[in-house]
Amino acid sequence: MALANYSSLNRAQLTFEYLHTNSTTHEFLFGALAELVDNARDADATRIDIYPEQRDDLRGGFMLCFLDDGTGMDSNEAASVIQFGKSAKRSPESTQIGQYGNGLKSGSMRIGKDFILFTKKDNTMTCLLLSRTFHEEEGIDEVIVPLPTWNAQSQEPVTDNMEKFAIETELIYKYSPFKSEQEVMEQFNKICGEKGTLVIIFNLKLMDNGEPELDVTSDPRDIQMAETSPEGTKPERRSFRAYAAVLYIDPRMRIFINGHKVQTKRLSCCLYKPRMYKYTSNRFKTRAEQEVKKAEHMVRIAEEKAREAESKARALELRLGGDLTRESRVMLRQVQNSAITMRREADVKRRIKDAKQRALKEPKELNFVFGVNIEQRELDGMFIYNCSRLIKMYEKVGPQLEGGMACGGVVGVVDVPYLVLEPTHNKQDFADAKEYRHLLKAMGEHLAQYWKDVAIAQRGIIKFWDEFGYLSANWNQPPSSELRYKRRRAMEIPTTIQCDVCLKWRTLPFQLSSVEKNYPDSWVCSMNPDPEQDRCEAAEQKQKVPLGTLKKDLKSQEEKQKQLAEKIRQQQEKPETLQKTTPVRSQADLKKLAPEVTTQPAGENTQSLTRPQRPRSPPLPDVIKNAPSRPPSSPLAKSTMQLKKSSSASPNISTPKLASMLSREEASTSRTHQHTLTAGKSNSNLKTHAKPGTTTKPLSAALQNPKSSRETPSPKAAKVPAVKKSATVKCPQASTTRKRILNTSEDESEEEEEHKKKTKRGKSVAVKEEKDSSEVVVELTDSAGEEELAELKKSQKDKGLHVEVRVNKEWFTGRVTAVEMGKHAVRWKVKFDYVPTDTTPRDRWVEKGSEDVRLMKPPSPEYQAPDTQQEEEVIVAEPSTSDCVRIEPDTTGPSSNHETVDLLVQILRNCLRYFLPPNFPISKKELSSMSSEGLLAFPLKEYFRQYEVGLQNLCNSYQTRADARAKACEENLRNSERKLKETEEKLQKLRTNIVALLQKVQEDIDINTDDELDAYIEDLITKGD
Repeated sequence: MALANYSSLNRAQLTFEYLHTNSTTHEFLFGALAELVDNARDADATRIDIYPEQRDDLRGGFMLCFLDDGTGMDSNEAASVIQFGKSAKRSPESTQIGQYGNGLKSGSMRIGKDFILFTKKDNTMTCLLLSRTFHEEEGIDEVIVPLPTWNAQSQEPVTDNMEKFAIETELIYKYSPFKSEQEVMEQFNKICGEKGTLVIIFNLKLMDNGEPELDVTSDPRDIQMAETSPEGTKPERRSFRAYAAVLYIDPRMRIFINGHKVQTKRLSCCLYKPRMYKYTSNRFKTRAEQEVKKAEHMVRIAEEKAREAESKARALELRLGGDLTRESRVMLRQVQNSAITMRREADVKRRIKDAKQRALKEPKELNFVFGVNIEQRELDGMFIYNCSRLIKMYEKVGPQLEGGMACGGVVGVVDVPYLVLEPTHNKQDFADAKEYRHLLKAMGEHLAQYWKDVAIAQRGIIKFWDEFGYLSANWNQPPSSELRYKRRRAMEIPTTIQCDVCLKWRTLPFQLSSVEKNYPDSWVCSMNPDPEQDRCEAAEQKQKVPLGTLKKDLKSQEEKQKQLAEKIRQQQEKPETLQKTTPVRSQADLKKLAPEVTTQPAGENTQSLTRPQRPRSPPLPDVIKNAPSRPPSSPLAKSTMQLKKSSSASPNISTPKLASMLSREEASTSRTHQHTLTAGKSNSNLKTHAKPGTTTKPLSAALQNPKSSRETPSPKAAKVPAVKKSATVKCPQASTTRKRILNTSEDESEEEEEHKKKTKRGKSVAVKEEKDSSEVVVELTDSAGEEELAELKKSQKDKGLHVEVRVNKEWFTGRVTAVEMGKHAVRWKVKFDYVPTDTTPRDRWVEKGSEDVRLMKPPSPEYQAPDTQQEEEVIVAEPSTSDCVRIEPDTTGPSSNHETVDLLVQILRNCLRYFLPPNFPISKKELSSMSSEGLLAFPLKEYFRQYEVGLQNLCNSYQTRADARAKACEENLRNSERKLKETEEKLQKLRTNIVALLQKVQEDIDINTDDELDAYIEDLITKGD
């Protein structure tokens, strides 16, 4: 149906308000700036300059300019800019970033209210003004865009309608910052050369406080986001220079901000131990299915046109019949040629459709590159590009979602083509959220595999980061700025820089002088110290990234059932491990306890007496030793009461007999000199902890059998922390309720002490009940068990420690969440930060000090046990002379300082001899006989300089040999590829000759493809046999 038939129908219209609505898609302001940078890159620009121009008469106080040296636009191409949604870049195979025909309009309108464009191409100069201010002041609802064009040589108007040209220029002079033709021509002159584009955005958007959103004054080399604190904000979210540096996965275009070049990065070259993983999947089909549907639609249209043309040709041939006039033959030939052409076009489109259908079934392959960011470890996550353009950054996947140290500092990079995932219009996300989540899941699995492959956890995470200068336990703290750490980081990541002339990337060899060196913006290949890469004609070296493989654990049905049964068993055991708490506020509450709480099996004291000593924990690393510790509490502050396995062999004392025993012990305290601890006042709460299903020993059981106990005049009152399968009596936390009761009769105490030393062994506990205040006074005078009790107290401080535990020959990081006192050792319950498979439990009990556990860093305050977080104040009386304990001298160290000095001197000699440079003026023999004074004057600076020079020469020799081998391999590869190409050409020529020969022998043969030819020849040979 002709278009004229639709002239009376309504048409959709675009109002100028849509300019603002369209700009709101850019929530991230730097994303709007990047849209204009993308246009320059798609125009094959080699340089773009982004700079502000001060204009106090405009809103915001300045204009933002984007000047590039791309292909530019003529008047027709510039007219297509104002057509929303139209793009000549849109095709499935396109590598250009622009696809929607919307970036310039949405991006510029997000930054400001108006923009003006100047462009040069093919001896023409075109200006375009898109202004919301113009529409608002003129009251125009439709979008009107002035678009005048001049001749680049004569500067004369290029138009057939001078009246229209005059109106367009008048609007530009009125509503743009340039008020005359001379000022407009000055903007065209800024475009050096015969082609290029200049976009100027003015009347900038403002914040609520009246200031522009972009800050161009704080840093003259940068454009920053206004009122954005650097703390807690990624650099790319605050600095456009940092964002532009990683905007493209393989940057070629040079970007200048305020005249200073942006040091663009190829992320894979900036990582420690990069590794590539190839990932294939049939999951990504949405975009490919859309392309197939579009191709099928085009095939249907082309088929209809071809059939119509063929039908028309046959009808004309029948109508002409025997008419053989010249005009009839020409007409018939034209119609037939048109039908043939349309049929060919339909066949081409059908082949394209078939190819897209085959591509739909083929799995899509992506390359994941992972590496460790040793320069700034807190900046980790996935960088996801689409057709080389950054879409998402710092996406946490896999183990990084757990928030632990596993995979911390690892950066991943992937470039996703359009046929796999399609970005949204603002290029800050992907359109298909489901397939994007699938991509992140796959990257998480490969990230876990990379973490295994680099074996950082096996070597020790803390040790690894210490090696590169990360000495603080705070993850976000920058690395040390000491020169040795800077050199260490620089040695692992070579400098990669782009030539300002040929735009090729060069990798510079490591040199000590290049550490923290600032390279000029105009760096060229001739400045390269590598003789093989010091000229622009040399080919660009490809980064050699090792290839990794994802190893999946394939579980059988039997293993899955076993794993499920294990999980069910673990869940069933959890309620049994919970402890019940029964408050005990007075003596009457003790009588109400269950019978099993007040009964204790006989004979347990022998087990307690013969219990082996608990193994000691391994020495703490320096990071633990040097960690700030809390001030030590007084002996009385460490005191608490706990009823644990008693060493009594006498018959058990039940709760009803407790009162009589308390009274007897009260009488005995008047004849002894002991340090007593007030356990609380009348409102004190005592709690008895009992594990369900187990027999718990009562308070009376811990206070019985004086035969098996002994008393010593220790000035300490030991504190016993809570232990599994025990009943505990806790002192209240209020410092005012604690006091020390001292006896004043020194003579009487001395006699009692002598008597008890001869007659008593083991533990002695006395309990005193004050009738007037209902206080319970407990004495613990166990000097034999003091060390054990102190260690128990210390073990409770282990909560919150970051440790590594070995499970199935692999180390996993975790945190101590609980501490338990076993018969032979202290046990830790460790909750892992991340476990890669379901077969590894999320937490595990381990024995402190064993080979399968090692410390990482000091305990976090939020995970400390409550009794270790609170320092209790204690009122302590002045100690008497009897409390003083004579300190024995330490005889375990060297007998004198002189021996220590001699030993250190000998060690220094050995070290200097071992690393002595070959041509050092002092020989090994002289060094062996050198005195201490001579070693003090030893030229260490020259020693280390020569050692580094020798080491550098050795590394350079290795590098030279490796480069020579690589060059030889590349040459062999080129020769092999050349021979392969020649062989393929010969084979193709042979096939062509065979087809020609077969067609001469048999004219009706129809062979179109190589596969058909091979099948035909094979069939001939088979039939011949």
